[in-house]
Amino acid sequence: MVRMLHSLVAIALPMLLATSAIAGPKVEEAYGPGPKAFTLATGSPGELGLLRQLGEAYCAKAGCRLNWIKAGSGQSLDMLKAGEADMIMVHAPAAEKAALADGWAGCSKLIGSNEFFIVGPASDPAGIAKAASAADAYAKIAASKSPFFSRGDNSGTHKKEMDTWKDAGIQPAGDWYIITKAFMTATLQRANDEGGYFMTDSSTWAAEKKNMPKLVVLFSGDKKLVNTYHALCRQVDGKPTSEPAVGFIDFVASPEGQRIIGSFGKDQHGEGLYNDAAYAKKYE
Repeated sequence: MVRMLHSLVAIALPMLLATSAIAGPKVEEAYGPGPKAFTLATGSPGELGLLRQLGEAYCAKAGCRLNWIKAGSGQSLDMLKAGEADMIMVHAPAAEKAALADGWAGCSKLIGSNEFFIVGPASDPAGIAKAASAADAYAKIAASKSPFFSRGDNSGTHKKEMDTWKDAGIQPAGDWYIITKAFMTATLQRANDEGGYFMTDSSTWAAEKKNMPKLVVLFSGDKKLVNTYHALCRQVDGKPTSEPAVGFIDFVASPEGQRIIGSFGKDQHGEGLYNDAAYAKKYE
């Protein structure tokens, strides 16, 4: 009996591993009727619903299905390189330029922007409301050892955070520096619940501030905190691997796609969650 069980495990395990490999990354949501499908990896634009509006508008015309994989910018770039995504929408300029130079990414188009806010408790124990820059705000948080929440996930937000710590000349560490390994909304919620600071993007803040009664925007306006988004496609031998993905990038950059981006959120939140590419171009 034991020998038979061992034999069954020996047969089943490779099959399970093969099935897992075939399945690939988890598809969070799918938009459009099909039958042609392409896969897109991104974070906040999917979380907040912008990708749904763009995907449904495009796929209704193109007869395709957009499969969204929820991933931060760093992970999205890794998936594009590995061929696990046909395209990405990211905000990691240095990593994007490296990917384009290496040749496995292409079709790059500026599609919009938002910015980062540093939020925290209204009492502002670190006094960052009087900071002269984002780096100065971070230095004040570190000096006061006030709780600071970091996504710690190599996302575009995390990359911007680490650049800001570098500008401040600080390597953050200690009990006050809390790494969540979670996405934007979940980390924002922890900062609210536990009374800490966090650098959130303005889009998520506009959508979620009503759910974060213990937090206020304490610092904003540093040009270094402007966050530009680009769309990139997967390339092999200099050629895109997915025609629907290339079409979607063109759509997002078109007047119709830009209208969707520029107006997204106004009806529900009273303000747009993203700026269009024309505005974003000033910060390239």
